Amino acid sequence: MKPALIATCLALLLALAKTPLAIAGEGHDHGGAPSAPSANGPQRQPDGSVFLPKPAQRQLSIRTVVTEAADLPRTIELGAKVLMDPNAGGMVQALNAGRIEPGPRGLPSPGQAVRKGEVMAYVLSSAAPIERSNQAAQLAELRATKSLADKRVARLRELADTVPRKEVEAVESEAASLAARIAAVGGGLSNREALLAPVSGVIASANVVAGQVVDARELVFEIVDPSRLRIEALAFDPAIVSNIGSASLAIGDKPVQLTFVGASRSLREQALPLTFRAQGAALDQLAVGQPVRVFVQTKEKVMGIPVPVASLMKNPANQTVVWVKTAPERFEPRTVTIEPLDGVTIAVTSGLQAGDRVATQGATLINQVR
Repeated sequence: MKPALIATCLALLLALAKTPLAIAGEGHDHGGAPSAPSANGPQRQPDGSVFLPKPAQRQLSIRTVVTEAADLPRTIELGAKVLMDPNAGGMVQALNAGRIEPGPRGLPSPGQAVRKGEVMAYVLSSAAPIERSNQAAQLAELRATKSLADKRVARLRELADTVPRKEVEAVESEAASLAARIAAVGGGLSNREALLAPVSGVIASANVVAGQVVDARELVFEIVDPSRLRIEALAFDPAIVSNIGSASLAIGDKPVQLTFVGASRSLREQALPLTFRAQGAALDQLAVGQPVRVFVQTKEKVMGIPVPVASLMKNPANQTVVWVKTAPERFEPRTVTIEPLDGVTIAVTSGLQAGDRVATQGATLINQVR
């Protein structure tokens, strides 16, 4: 039986080997090729535009704005720094060297609100041992002299009928003078300096802890009013001073108008310092010493289209583009030339036409579609 079974199996294998392989027809071969993308999803078109269906636009929160051409002020962008307003801030320094002691409410912390005249801390004056011993000896001598003066006053008052009135008054005056000198010298030995808040505001910096020894004129606390700050910008062209129309500062997505205070008459780092005054609740997001950008709008005009800064994107060639909605589900990139305006919006001088619908919110997501 075994030879017959072996012969049958060999015949079957030879028959299968001679059978041709089945090859799928055209369009039915699903080898290693990737599957075709869905035509209903967001995708980049061969011409660079983006197909974005309406459901995807709602999901990505796409928002657009219709552009309008206008005469816009030519703007210059300057590097600047936030400073303390000298009329709304102050520094607390120790007049004498000594040891820091907490105030009635303890030592204030950065960010804590304080009122003008509030005691923030005490400085227990320190003196050399020889100085303190000299003051103590002087105090003892003054007390002994006053004791004698008090006894003379008591005796002369008993003899008021026989002693001239002017002698009694002279001794009384001497006793009063000795009492004042004793109070002054005694206060110098045990007195402590109170550090008072010069203005109302918020503690910007606290440089001491309880028990710390400070030197005279050392900065202890710094107080600022967050709603009133100064902005100092550096201009490398002094001619800009006579051409300033307005100025603004961008904080997030809100422009803060600045008031031009004046320009310095001495150069700093080969530039002319310009000082601006800023007010408003939006300034709470700024800190003293923080670098910012100031947009100075001159009196010159330029024809352009204002567009939000959030609309600006970069293409693979590192060119500045905006996405224009040319159809209900189609966005096209436009290469544009821009100029600064106020930090929140920019002026497009070429690449756009009035009436174009430019994507603002969600433009970054459109730029990422591949």
